[in-house]
Amino acid sequence: MSLPAGRVESFAAPAGFDKALGESLGVAAPGEIYVASAGIGGMPGSLGIWPEAAVRAMRPSGGLVDVLARVGAAGLIATARGDGAPYDFISRFFAPGKGVPEDPVTGSAHATLTPFWAKRLGKRNLRAYQASPRGGDLLCTDEGARVILAGPCALYMRGEIEV
Repeated sequence: MSLPAGRVESFAAPAGFDKALGESLGVAAPGEIYVASAGIGGMPGSLGIWPEAAVRAMRPSGGLVDVLARVGAAGLIATARGDGAPYDFISRFFAPGKGVPEDPVTGSAHATLTPFWAKRLGKRNLRAYQASPRGGDLLCTDEGARVILAGPCALYMRGEIEV
């Protein structure tokens, strides 16, 4: 898939937001928090960086929706640098206030994460893993204004669209 590259911007979190975010996911507070352009329907969300083990261990509670609402976030991209081969980074995506408790594999989140991690890691081609219960492997390429995502997918519908 070819998707527009998302943006990540600095974020001055309100006092206690990081701790409340971590608690709502059953893990410690994130080390860094940003505003991400990816989200449900292109609405902004939060992006938090944790250690890989914390991202994998997340068990969201019903409180996550209230924590995200405090900052007007439609969803949360939780991410970590990969602890080793084969993944450069891992992620999870939650948008409980929009009817998505956890998305199995999220293209819009990876359209934002790819340029973010490409810049940090100094790489254009990245291997990613979305650590949802179903899980998903992605090959991500930073093409500047666009991101190319590839990998196996789960077919859920067949149809035709007439334009």
